[in-house]
Amino acid sequence: MLILGGSGRTGYLIAKQLTDRGVGACTASRHGSDLHFDWDEPSTYADALDGGDRVYLVTPTMRIRYVDPVSKFLDLAEAAGVSHVTLLSTYNGDRAPQDVDVAAVEDQVANREGFTHTILRPAWVMQNFTDDHLPIVDGLLIVPSGGGAEAFVDALDIAEVAVETLLHPAEHAGAAYSLTGPEALTFDDVATTITAVSRRPVTYQDIDQEVWINGAIAAGVPADYSKMLKWLTGSIIAGQGSTPTGDVETVLGRPATSFEAFAQHSAAVWTVQGGK
Repeated sequence: MLILGGSGRTGYLIAKQLTDRGVGACTASRHGSDLHFDWDEPSTYADALDGGDRVYLVTPTMRIRYVDPVSKFLDLAEAAGVSHVTLLSTYNGDRAPQDVDVAAVEDQVANREGFTHTILRPAWVMQNFTDDHLPIVDGLLIVPSGGGAEAFVDALDIAEVAVETLLHPAEHAGAAYSLTGPEALTFDDVATTITAVSRRPVTYQDIDQEVWINGAIAAGVPADYSKMLKWLTGSIIAGQGSTPTGDVETVLGRPATSFEAFAQHSAAVWTVQGGK
């Protein structure tokens, strides 16, 4: 099986789970994987597809326009005899603005006749709070939300669902799963939980959406990606953040991981951050 984004959040987890179950998995990415794969280098597509019959598809990151390279990759996948593709999309990906290619790529995958497909649409990932996406800085969690809530999901749950779709594609053919945690939380709720498990005070601070986005661009995020950030944060601000769906439990037969459980497991990360 080919795992694109093999050194990323979900890719390496998927590869490990498959390997632990005795299933061969080949990871591919620009760095840190079994194979070199670069969306900007079409010459790397065919080598990645050589010998793999199922694909975990992670699209280019930090971009809003990428349907053309993905389409070329899918052409090669069909020609190579790939039988199934599991696409990592995003929550409400089918309703994404037309000026980002989220929905367009979903259509590209869904309308192919050469292979079956499954689409995964995860909510905001809990790991955002333990890495550089939404770091705790000087005891502050700063992100625009307008008091809105989100049903944050554990990346491990996403990976386990992906593994099931890759191992049993016929059971999940044509499915689109909205993957969430078991409860919708505000960022205030998140800060309160992190405070409790880390025993270090963390306070949530709302911020103007444009100010936050401009700060992200100043920190190195591509300017055109601001459209994606505006959509993602705007949904929460408008009170349209993800809500619990139960799709994780439908696929895995167990409840989705709660933020409380994730936080307990990750407490050391915030304790170290707080001590810096």
